[in-house]
Amino acid sequence: MVILQTPRLYMRKIKTDDYSSVCAILQDIEVMYAWEHAFSNEEVVQWIDKNIMRYNRDRYSYWAVIEKVSNKLVGVTGLISEQADDENYVGVGYIYRKSYWGNGYAFEAASACVDYAFNSLHLNEITAQIRPENKASRKVAERLGMSIKKQFIKHYKNKDMPHLLYSRIL
Repeated sequence: MVILQTPRLYMRKIKTDDYSSVCAILQDIEVMYAWEHAFSNEEVVQWIDKNIMRYNRDRYSYWAVIEKVSNKLVGVTGLISEQADDENYVGVGYIYRKSYWGNGYAFEAASACVDYAFNSLHLNEITAQIRPENKASRKVAERLGMSIKKQFIKHYKNKDMPHLLYSRIL
């Protein structure tokens, strides 16, 4: 079932059958450099399961982004309930196969998600948590009309990782 679509893409819920396609994204260290590790097979399964749980809990999460022309899963983009400095936010996230970088897909899908957040979910703020050195993701956030709200430390796998919290208020 299609959740959102753009001229070149459509988004649907991620399912367990997407395991191989999701592995191609989350197990590529060049794609996952901001996480400082590629995911193991078990971590990919857990990541998919967590998204399915979020669909039931929040009605949204990362969605599979399918290129209409090829019908291939090229990335994941969606809305995620998350925290920064113990404050709750709904953020937009985007992760794409390296071979699809530079096509504007992250912006196209994320823009549809931001519109959905404001117009269908009636949120008044959308955020993005981005590592300071992740220039490509920062560029997408800025094209979405977001600006830096604050810097914070995210604790991930026993590491303190500096992040920027981008925000756009309706």
